[in-house]
Amino acid sequence: MREKYINFNEKRMYIFSELVRRYWNGDLKSAEDLDDLVRDIVDKYGFADAEIPFIKDHIRLAMGLDPKGNEAFGHELTIIKNAGEISHPIVAKLDGPCEHCEEPNCECSDICRYETSIYRRKGPVIVNDKCLNCGHCVSSCDFGAIADKIEFMPVIDLLKDSKVPVYAAVAPAIAGQFGDDVSMGKLRTAFKLMGFKDMIEVALFADILTIKEAFEFDNLVKSEEDFFLTSCCCPVWFNMIKKNYPGILEHMSPSVSPMIASGRILKKLYEDARVVFIAPCIAKKAEAIEQDLKGAIDYVLNFRELKEIFNALNINLSELEPDYKDQASFGGRIYARTGGVSFSVKTVVNRLEPSRVIMLRAKKTDGVKNCKEILDDLYQGKKVDANFIEGMGCPGGCVGGPRTNIDVHKAAMMVNEFGEDSLIMTPFDNLNVMKILKHLGINSIEEIINNEEIKKILSR
Repeated sequence: MREKYINFNEKRMYIFSELVRRYWNGDLKSAEDLDDLVRDIVDKYGFADAEIPFIKDHIRLAMGLDPKGNEAFGHELTIIKNAGEISHPIVAKLDGPCEHCEEPNCECSDICRYETSIYRRKGPVIVNDKCLNCGHCVSSCDFGAIADKIEFMPVIDLLKDSKVPVYAAVAPAIAGQFGDDVSMGKLRTAFKLMGFKDMIEVALFADILTIKEAFEFDNLVKSEEDFFLTSCCCPVWFNMIKKNYPGILEHMSPSVSPMIASGRILKKLYEDARVVFIAPCIAKKAEAIEQDLKGAIDYVLNFRELKEIFNALNINLSELEPDYKDQASFGGRIYARTGGVSFSVKTVVNRLEPSRVIMLRAKKTDGVKNCKEILDDLYQGKKVDANFIEGMGCPGGCVGGPRTNIDVHKAAMMVNEFGEDSLIMTPFDNLNVMKILKHLGINSIEEIINNEEIKKILSR
């Protein structure tokens, strides 16, 4: 019995790929078709009839729906077809597999001790208002007891509607995630084959936010006692501060993440556009539907899911002709790894005021434990030898996210190489930034912090 649950994350991806293949080809039209999929999965992996509710719930989660236990399939396909968004909670606990899990093989007691109350009582208990949605519990659970919703089923309907322009906004960490011979140009071709209007580098919007944060740092940090917390990129870092350290929230930039900026700006530039963000993590799924941010990004997919989608649709990336566009700077592209934000902002700060007395001194930290330690020090008033604090919830930064396809060290190397390939060194040199700002009614770079329209777009 226990063996069937081992390595369930891979089995879960098979469930998802079958959903994609059948729905894309028009073979999923009714509850009976979903029941046929259940029976095929049960037969393939040798699950018992008593375990069918568990399989059904994984199918529901792979469709972007909430688990419902023993309830029969009904209107799931209709709900997905009419869904405007995926709802909270993103991460769910499923009944069944925990009773077959044997200590000390289970890591539930260790996974979230730095962030929220997840602990063993016949499996983990998730306290949703405290959970940071970092996703490490999902990737660490080998039994499929914890899983996140997958958001591709509604995207299929969008891609098949020729009247709807759908853009794939890809996180900078995507470089190298699909093979050494798969360039960003080949990925753009693949997205277009699927029906996307285009693939956009979110690093371009990181460039815009870098300039904004450089101006903010310049305005805020005037003495040795001042410090600046950057909120760019990582919702885990932002939510740690918001939920647990309200006393230092005033030192944080009000900027949205590059993901949110990409969605808001693309929808300003292209009428009726829909935006799908391609991420290395699970936390971005939760960020996209936060109350003050929702509407910018329609759906979020991660690298692991995208790999399964390409396989299900028989898209061989290495054989595609590349379609290249140089959109972002070196600085914007290295946002994907620890220290990238600090480097990028510093290059612009130095350009804004080369002779400033208080220079930017960065402190880079990654991983929930390390982030918590530095926030504890700041909250308690301890001296930190830095005035620009960059936090990333995953070890190594976004390249170490729980839904990446390659090792974190190789991923960081690939991101650096992709950054070095750019013809644009810093965000300040990116002419694409100025083109976008002019479309939004801004004629000088200084207006980025004074113009009410762009402030509304780039701020929480």
